[in-house]
Amino acid sequence: MKPHERQPQIEALIRREGEVSVEMLAQRFDVSSETIRRDLGLLAERGRVQKVHGCARSPRLIHEPSHGERQTTAAGAKAAIARRLSDAVEPGETIFVDTGSTTLAAAETLAAVPGLTIITNSCRLAERIARAGADATIHLLGGRYGADNAQTTGIAVIHQLQAFRADRAILTVAALDPEQGAMDASLDEAQIARAMIRNARTLTVLADATKFGRHAAYAVCATEEIDLIITDEHLEKAHKEALQDKGVDLWESEQ
Repeated sequence: MKPHERQPQIEALIRREGEVSVEMLAQRFDVSSETIRRDLGLLAERGRVQKVHGCARSPRLIHEPSHGERQTTAAGAKAAIARRLSDAVEPGETIFVDTGSTTLAAAETLAAVPGLTIITNSCRLAERIARAGADATIHLLGGRYGADNAQTTGIAVIHQLQAFRADRAILTVAALDPEQGAMDASLDEAQIARAMIRNARTLTVLADATKFGRHAAYAVCATEEIDLIITDEHLEKAHKEALQDKGVDLWESEQ
């Protein structure tokens, strides 16, 4: 069995059991302990498992770094995802767009689509689209201001969202597991994402490959609620197959 075939099975076993020893994995897959340690090292680097002495555990819930740090993570993949978004959004659509480094990377792409109506809680996104010379009508939702993300959150934003209906919600998430769905590390952001989903006909999620297989504290939606996921070319085969089984349309973008 090749590593790319064995590693998803190791990950699934650890998630099911909670904690599994290196020795047990070596016996289960009939390979050496060193081979298992290499597999676990790669899985740990991707955030799929947590390595501890002599064994591996299910990963801890993630806590996202600052907006500035997230902008530099997988920047090439996010740019490619943003370009591919232009194939999904139709001229004249009304869209919700949430706050995130990936949705912000898509600002110029959205600015180039004629006739959009954009409802967002991201001050940076609204400003960047406007400065790009878009003819879009932009509604910036007002609420409690968060300086790091330059976003508005809270009950005021959620109440305002109830007055809108959109063709599409375009969201970025902190974590995405095909079995458990999309998740966020911020309660405020998860609540706004859920409100956008409730008032949109379709849901598009922008998520680079590093977001898959991770877990965060706050549920956004079930995988089956997602109509389209746009990701990058590095998504693992196991995740692709799981999304296909859930009936999700998956687009992969090339850098």
